[in-house]
Amino acid sequence: MLFKIYFHPPSSLFYLMDNSDLLLLRNAINRFVKTSDEEWGMLLPHIEERYLDRQSDFAKEGKIAMEVGFLLEGDMRHYYTRDGIEKTTYFYFEGHFVSSYLSCITGKPSDLTIQAITDCRLLVFKYKILQNLYNLSHNWERFGRLVAEYLAIGLEERMVGLLMLSPEERYIQLLESNKQKIIERIPQHYVSSYLGITPVSLSRIRRRLLKK
Repeated sequence: MLFKIYFHPPSSLFYLMDNSDLLLLRNAINRFVKTSDEEWGMLLPHIEERYLDRQSDFAKEGKIAMEVGFLLEGDMRHYYTRDGIEKTTYFYFEGHFVSSYLSCITGKPSDLTIQAITDCRLLVFKYKILQNLYNLSHNWERFGRLVAEYLAIGLEERMVGLLMLSPEERYIQLLESNKQKIIERIPQHYVSSYLGITPVSLSRIRRRLLKK
């Protein structure tokens, strides 16, 4: 079954999206708050399907982010650049929300870039639409608060890992976590950057652990 959806802006083109894709997005939102059909209908007309080629950017350092994405297919990463060196700090897989959220909230240029590692397919809506929904529904307002709390927890966990654990401990923690997709699907040079080490150091850690 297909939904026909108008989205604005940038035009009044007709988009056809598979109902199953929209259901995945709704279920992801419902993990934070249970939306009624009426509340879901507030967002539905503003959803756009988008394809990103490998190495294309969803958000760009130095530019103001204005969109929230929901990843349907593919792998993405976000990274910061310092002295010309990219520091990967997070990965996105299917079922993840994708956004330079701080830039969306503050209206300031993004400090990070979100890039497609593979060809990707997303559902996308404008952050300002979400802001408008906060004023229309307490449930949507609660959704925004819970997402912000979720992101804050994730940021603190990452900071604790980088500050308190050794590179080997961080790698072991990754192996023992529920983040196996990082090990299985992400190129080693991105994984090493995520762990805060060089690819050579990661290879040494792996060899050392294999000998134990």
